[in-house]
Amino acid sequence: MEMQQFYYDNKIVKKFIYATIAFGVVGMVVGLTLAFMFLFPNMTDGISWLSYGRLRPLHTNAVIFAFVGNAFFAGMYYSMQRLLKARMYSDFLSNIHFWGWQLIIVAAAITLPLGFSSSKEYAELEWPIDIAITLIWVVMGINMIGTMIKRRERHLYVAIWFYLATFVTVAVLHIFNNLELPVSAFKSYSVYAGVQDALVQWWYGHNAVAFFLTTPFLGLMYYFVPKAANRPVYSYRLSIVHFWSLIFIYIWAGPHHLLYSALPNWAQNLGVAFSIMLLAPSWGGMINGLLTLRGVWDKVRVDPVLKFFVVAITGYGMATFEGPMLSLKNVNAIAHYTDWIIAHVHVGALAWNGFMAFGMIYWLVPRMAKTSLYSLKLANFHFWIGTLGVILYTIPMYVAGFLQASMWKQFNPDGTLTYGNFLETVTQIMPMYWMRAIGGCLYLTGMLVLVYNIVQTLRAGATIEDELAEAPALVRISSGRVKGEKFHPWLERKPIQLTILATVAILIGGVIQIVPTIMVKSNIPTITSVKPYSPLELEGRDLYIREGCVGCHSQSVRPFRSEVERYGPQAKAGEFVYDHPFLWGSKRTGPDLLRVGGKYNDNWHFNHFWSPQSISAGSIMPGYKWLFDNKPMDISLTQKKMKAMVTLGVPYTEAQVASGLDDLRKQALAIEESLKNDPDFVKSYDESKKKAEARGEKFVPMNEREIVAMIAYMQRLGTDIKVKK
Repeated sequence: MEMQQFYYDNKIVKKFIYATIAFGVVGMVVGLTLAFMFLFPNMTDGISWLSYGRLRPLHTNAVIFAFVGNAFFAGMYYSMQRLLKARMYSDFLSNIHFWGWQLIIVAAAITLPLGFSSSKEYAELEWPIDIAITLIWVVMGINMIGTMIKRRERHLYVAIWFYLATFVTVAVLHIFNNLELPVSAFKSYSVYAGVQDALVQWWYGHNAVAFFLTTPFLGLMYYFVPKAANRPVYSYRLSIVHFWSLIFIYIWAGPHHLLYSALPNWAQNLGVAFSIMLLAPSWGGMINGLLTLRGVWDKVRVDPVLKFFVVAITGYGMATFEGPMLSLKNVNAIAHYTDWIIAHVHVGALAWNGFMAFGMIYWLVPRMAKTSLYSLKLANFHFWIGTLGVILYTIPMYVAGFLQASMWKQFNPDGTLTYGNFLETVTQIMPMYWMRAIGGCLYLTGMLVLVYNIVQTLRAGATIEDELAEAPALVRISSGRVKGEKFHPWLERKPIQLTILATVAILIGGVIQIVPTIMVKSNIPTITSVKPYSPLELEGRDLYIREGCVGCHSQSVRPFRSEVERYGPQAKAGEFVYDHPFLWGSKRTGPDLLRVGGKYNDNWHFNHFWSPQSISAGSIMPGYKWLFDNKPMDISLTQKKMKAMVTLGVPYTEAQVASGLDDLRKQALAIEESLKNDPDFVKSYDESKKKAEARGEKFVPMNEREIVAMIAYMQRLGTDIKVKK
């Protein structure tokens, strides 16, 4: 048989590895900075673009899409070419993918600190960047499928099944979750509202974890673990069961993020049922990975690459056991909104994704540079300090989560809350936050050791160039099944059919859960007392989104005695019909805000945003001094925003839109007048006015500043159906 010579494209792999390392450092530095902000909340006092609420989505996006994403692409480009015995379909598309993805990351790094955010967790980027992500993802998909079509290997190996499932599922999730109505170049509103938006978001949010952080890395596991161990995968049959059951079941599990919320019970229960089933395929994959190492445990003791892989797969097993457990309603009632969830997420991110990426990098770079790793001792040091970092990060967060839940739910014999002040919980978990920061420092130290080790390896090795290979041309056989051929082996040589079946498998669950909630309006009952936000409140809500307040505060009271006693009546689906997007949140670093309207006067909110610690001793909320700046609030888009809301079904009348700016100014003036009830405010206000005039600056009245809009939004929350005791 005639052999064909060709070159593997190692240069694209090199580019993605370098990006993985660079953005890994950036993402971890930002994460560590956020950990220290819990300890020193005013460490960036007055610098808006370095505030916690704006940096948190930067951290999550940098780790998920920049670090993990680039690691997946590096491993995919390397393994796919060798599994298919073909160079990538198009070098041009490969480079478009690389540079386009890096530009998207840079755009995120610029826009998120500036406050351009849609507020949806793991999907905060605004609509122009969402479109760019879609285009670059399609470029990657064309390159993948094109390479499969021109391959020289008849059957598609299991790793490629996972790459295909990642491509089609992330495309579907991204497009449907990011359907939004643009208002300006960097402002849009979700087309979904309230409960519907929550369901679509967590259908996306849960499955972004599944199909961006899990399935692609399972593909990498199925390639790199056998390669590093020089052993075949433990079980081909188990890999088939693992793949199809995982992608079918995973897509149903999203509603377990919304248990005890205003989401209809049938959707919650479906999410729970499929989450429990998810344990079987997840652990099937873990077992397949670990048993691939049977017979080479002596090698594991000395090879840092295999050590990283073992802990990574174990971390995957732990996280995928914990996920179904957390979806049980009685467990979720304790864990949700606490730091337990932070621990759970970081077991997956630090151990599974991080260690898998580190092991892959340590294995790949020396081979492409035609040398040996600069220092095995440093790699082993990285492994141990990284492992210790994971332990010191996660265990204190588990303790903090248990402590939070216990204190929130504790009652006195007379029926009152034992810890009625939310801050009593915060002060008790500060030691755990210190330990988390130390764990983060250790993990980052390991990452910096990797940087040094890889740089020295590259300096000692040859320049990474394309690699010569040869393989016989693929002889095409009948498109139908040949005699004796079983269904799955036939499917493995049909990339288009495999892609279509994978798409059908992931669409079934999404369609059954989401279509009834969105298409059947009667599933979301309305409440007549619930009215649209006033123009000023709408602007205040957008400021709340801009500042990332949803990262620390929930707006959803669950039907527990402790929560109703602490916050007020439980959340009802009809309350959120005008909320584009929903803002239920997923973490309570501060108290729930659904019923905060009218609880405090305007002066309390005014002083609280200026200096939270002056109002609430021990608070770890940062100040928001830029809301008070001597500059007018931007209301140039207010009427355009109202018109966009009308398009989305919010019942503003034409008269309300026309008088929007006048109504905004009237409500703002009323808030300024109420602030004057505090003599200290009047004195400070008069002094600042005189100073501005003495400097020749234009003095902007308080009613024109952003803080007034934020106060208006705070005072509106929950007042539509608030029940007086």
